[in-house]
Amino acid sequence: MLFGVLDDVPSHRHTDHHTVARDLDVLLLARATTLRAHPGQVAFPGGRVDPGDADTTAAALREAHEETGLDPAGVEVLGAMPAVPLAFSRHLVTPVLGWWRRPSPVRVVDEAESAAVFRAPVADLLDPAHRGVTVLRQDGREWRGPAFTVDTASGQHVVWGFTASLLDALFTRLGWEEPWDREHEVPLPE
Repeated sequence: MLFGVLDDVPSHRHTDHHTVARDLDVLLLARATTLRAHPGQVAFPGGRVDPGDADTTAAALREAHEETGLDPAGVEVLGAMPAVPLAFSRHLVTPVLGWWRRPSPVRVVDEAESAAVFRAPVADLLDPAHRGVTVLRQDGREWRGPAFTVDTASGQHVVWGFTASLLDALFTRLGWEEPWDREHEVPLPE
């Protein structure tokens, strides 16, 4: 979960009510639609720990470099959060929180893995107009979770599922959350 000072277009919000700077952003990517797991979903860069990785932090930096071209030397690692179980794939995910003190260019490195790489203004994600819930109905069960919409140069993206849950929990814990309509349903991407 890499946060930094936006190097492009700041948040479109022009209100005194938001609690974060208009130029604070978070690095996200849209997974390729051809992937077996979570196709097309917006996610943080990341992946499995390889045998050569010293720890989860080293794995996170390596994966971010491989997926986005990020220069890890410009990242100040703030720490790893407690591991979170990902029920759908039965993985245990350790979010690594970082500050992008020297931003480097990022891009889609491998089109087989990512469809887009973008920096989303946090103030836009916090905007109640960009918040809602997604509802996934499958096999007679219903899963409701937080969602964010974000407009980028590559189009509008819906951040939902595990990534949205992590962002929502972090924003709540930091006291950044603004009141939003928890009944507003955001349609899932096709």
